[in-house]
Amino acid sequence: MLFGPANRVDFVAKFVTANADIGVLDLEDAVAESGKQVARDAIADARPGAGELGAMQLFVRVNAIDTPHFADDMAAAAASGAVGVIVPKLEEAAEVTHVRSVMAEHGLVALCAGIESAAGVHRGVEVASAGVEMVYFGAEDFITDIGGVRTETNAEVLYARSHVALAARLAGVPALDQVVVDYGDSERFEREARVARSLGYAGKLCIHPGQVALANSAFTPSEKEVRWARGILAAAEAAEAEGTGVISFEGTMVDAPILVRARSLLDRAED
Repeated sequence: MLFGPANRVDFVAKFVTANADIGVLDLEDAVAESGKQVARDAIADARPGAGELGAMQLFVRVNAIDTPHFADDMAAAAASGAVGVIVPKLEEAAEVTHVRSVMAEHGLVALCAGIESAAGVHRGVEVASAGVEMVYFGAEDFITDIGGVRTETNAEVLYARSHVALAARLAGVPALDQVVVDYGDSERFEREARVARSLGYAGKLCIHPGQVALANSAFTPSEKEVRWARGILAAAEAAEAEGTGVISFEGTMVDAPILVRARSLLDRAED
């Protein structure tokens, strides 16, 4: 998911060139308070066609529902031709229900919920289960809300980050991991993406086109992982053919959870 400022609609072409799965015109953090209306007008006037987007989905991130911009942002998102909206700082099911009702009025289909406050994390399962297509965890806003200190170790957000991934899993929706604000630090992005995948995240928020390839690489199973999964499943088939309940692969005992993980990894690789 690659973000760009809504007042720079030329970024849509960059989203596509960068091979992002989702391109986001951002009316929230990327646009100054004084420029909100200009940005809304810009995305409504641009309205890229399907031929310009290819396989990429276009979303608009609106301002939070308790701001004076929300209603106008939603109308602009619909006028832009976006398939859906990203709504930041959602904290309870009633807010999701309200957003969905406004979406229905405008013909918007998909909703990504931002979980990035203490209350949002606390009610993460409630938010993720209330009718969203995906969620993201926003570390910067979360730390600001709790009065913490942001560090490169991410230790201060480990609980919240893990809780959002768990909430998304219980709700049956994908979760997207936090932004790496130092967009020039590829090593940090790769490190964070690996951790995010290990926590159960399905992808990552990107703020620079160069981060997209790093994210795609981190969340795509490697050739080594695919070989491992195929070997595991082949060993399971052989054990079943021989009528033995004991499965061993490369000197390691294989049980049911490992088989499930191997099948899931192959499914992801084929996608």
